[in-house]
Amino acid sequence: MNIVFLGPPGAGKGTHAQRLMKELNIPQISTGDMFRRAIREQTPTGMDAKRYMDKGELVPDEVVVAMVKERLAEPDCANGYILDGFPRTVAQAEALDTIAKIDVALNIDTPDEIIISRLSGRRVCAACGGTFHVSMLKGENCPACGGELFLRDDDKPATVKNRLDIYQEKTAPLIDYYEKKGILSTAKCTDGGVEENYALVKAALNAMA
Repeated sequence: MNIVFLGPPGAGKGTHAQRLMKELNIPQISTGDMFRRAIREQTPTGMDAKRYMDKGELVPDEVVVAMVKERLAEPDCANGYILDGFPRTVAQAEALDTIAKIDVALNIDTPDEIIISRLSGRRVCAACGGTFHVSMLKGENCPACGGELFLRDDDKPATVKNRLDIYQEKTAPLIDYYEKKGILSTAKCTDGGVEENYALVKAALNAMA
């Protein structure tokens, strides 16, 4: 099964995709991982992308699509895959349709207030890099190593709100795009735990099986 994960930043796409890939025995493919791997292996598209990244510019869609095509041709994708973070725009989705057949677009629908609370409550340890939520902390220091905890700039409430606004403008139209194609399934997630929300994700996926 070839799956596209949709959802705003902080919706839990990465967490759920990691678990689902183990259950289905298919790879999770994120654009960030793809970029790093292609550059490390010095593939032609990786080197092309690096030229833009080194100048602080956005990598053009055609380069990103070429990189996705390169990745999907690898043997571990033969029985399916989960695309996490791609496509981000309708133009990218249209390009993806020319190189792959997507079976399900799984939309992880999470209310903005839950995402803002989830991300703005996240703390990172400066020493060990561990990530924790304030709701689970008993003190001000890292529970793993005692290091100093800090709030990342991109997790500050105002920044999170801006990221959500960008998502609504650029990426949310994909929901309509895949709905019209008849392959959209939505998991309406809550402020419950990971287990509860993963069950909702699995139910949405099974509804399309």
